[in-house]
Amino acid sequence: MLKFTTIKKENPEKNSAKKRVKTFNEIYSKYASEKAEEQASRCSQCGVPFCQVHCPLHNNIPDWLKLTAQDRLKEAYELSNSTNNMPEICGRICPQDRLCEGNCVIENSGHGTVTIGSIEKYITDQAWENDWIKPIKLENEKDQSVGIIGSGPAGLAAAEQLRKKGYKITIYERYDRPGGLLIYGIPNFKLEKEIVIRRTKRLIESGINFNLNTEIGSNLDFEEITSNHDAILIATGVYKPRQINLNNKNFSNVVPALDFLIASNRKGLNELVPEFDNGNLNSLNKNVLVIGGGDTAMDCVRTAVRQGAKDVKCLYRRDKVNMPGSQREVENAVEEGVDFRWLSLPTEYIGNGKLLETKIVKMQLGSADESGRREPKILDDSEQNIKADLVVEALGFEPENLPKIFNKNELTVTSWGTLKINFSTMMTNIEGVFAAGDIVRGASLVVWGIKDGREAAQNIDLYLKNKNIFKHKHSNENNYEKIQ
Repeated sequence: MLKFTTIKKENPEKNSAKKRVKTFNEIYSKYASEKAEEQASRCSQCGVPFCQVHCPLHNNIPDWLKLTAQDRLKEAYELSNSTNNMPEICGRICPQDRLCEGNCVIENSGHGTVTIGSIEKYITDQAWENDWIKPIKLENEKDQSVGIIGSGPAGLAAAEQLRKKGYKITIYERYDRPGGLLIYGIPNFKLEKEIVIRRTKRLIESGINFNLNTEIGSNLDFEEITSNHDAILIATGVYKPRQINLNNKNFSNVVPALDFLIASNRKGLNELVPEFDNGNLNSLNKNVLVIGGGDTAMDCVRTAVRQGAKDVKCLYRRDKVNMPGSQREVENAVEEGVDFRWLSLPTEYIGNGKLLETKIVKMQLGSADESGRREPKILDDSEQNIKADLVVEALGFEPENLPKIFNKNELTVTSWGTLKINFSTMMTNIEGVFAAGDIVRGASLVVWGIKDGREAAQNIDLYLKNKNIFKHKHSNENNYEKIQ
């Protein structure tokens, strides 16, 4: 260990932009075992491991780096897996530059961060290849059951943790495949779908039931679910697209980001996708304009490039430094030919039935607002028009109206539309009904969803073991504030 002064940071080889834009395959190659050990040995083994502190799951990063450097790979996997239900997924899609790697001590001392994400991915990929990852085997199954609504990161993490404790688990998923946005929202070049499929397959082999194509409130009543289970976890995520208030929302070639990404991912899974085939959700030979500066926007611009777009532009009203998405993803997009228009705000869609151009204005950053970010202000006389055959709005997501959808008006929500919970118990105002993930937190990262799902599982277990003690805790700490 402590070899960061003699060994330079070295990421896994990245395919050239020219090569990678021709395919939806992941862009990074795998570490060879010797290289993984070498890079892991760069860890400085800090007394206060800021990488671990800034990981939402508080993964034991220095410890499994040390084990990797010592070629004790199975132990490294077991330690990594003890705090994270899907480390190989987090290794691929977490914005490490904003979390663990961005807070690495040797990064801040000028030596280049330890490549934590790539090593995390390597460890668990090796575990799969060596058949170390087995289905959950129970000696005794409990009589109690838990119903989980949603099979995204929070739902899957909670399901696995509760199954380990012996509970019968049924997951209700609106789509035809388990995984939520992991399967349909994230492009293959970041997360190949086989990675998700093998995770959900293991859960099925562990005795967890998946009821697919099941939308609560539409083809299955919420009351029926609650009557069939001893506890319920709502982990639906947030899917409603946040909209920009422009003059006309009826242009057929102005589409939400998630519609665009789902169509692309379904096509990649060899499904019939009429909206893709007829060109509505296909970038081929088009001038594409993506509005937004988060990771979803980066997914959209990089997808458009791979679909064969003529030109891809990304508009964001702040500058590069102040964008919410991963800087690494911006770098990848620039390499792949995306034209970023920083400090640009769309003000009007121009067309007749079909969008032809988008009017934009230039911005400048003023003083900091209440959030601490510099507020963008419009520059006078800065209007210009940009030709666009397809506009993808990637402005984030909001919660759907679950009380209405579930026909459960007593289910309480915050002013943001997220579900209210007691954060000590993670229970909603309805006894035995818990909530976790983005439907509580608001649109966030996969790693936060995993954390919330694990915590929800702990609380559901406590509730089912001793309802009287749990009720007392719940009633005495009835804190329904939004997570910031």
